[in-house]
Amino acid sequence: MNILLVLIPVTLLIVGVGVWLFFWAVNHQQFDDLDSPASLPLLDDQPAPASPAASPQHHPTPPS
Repeated sequence: MNILLVLIPVTLLIVGVGVWLFFWAVNHQQFDDLDSPASLPLLDDQPAPASPAASPQHHPTPPS
């Protein structure tokens, strides 16, 4: 039963940190737009055209 003397304060500390993190997230606008980020992976983006200078050129050396 002595373990309760440790577990109750530790639990209260964890709950306090969780409540603080929740209010921190609310104050930093983490919960403002919950619908748009969920649909972003579903949107089709047009791939950017690769420029010829950006693609690596492969120049094999002739065997000697």
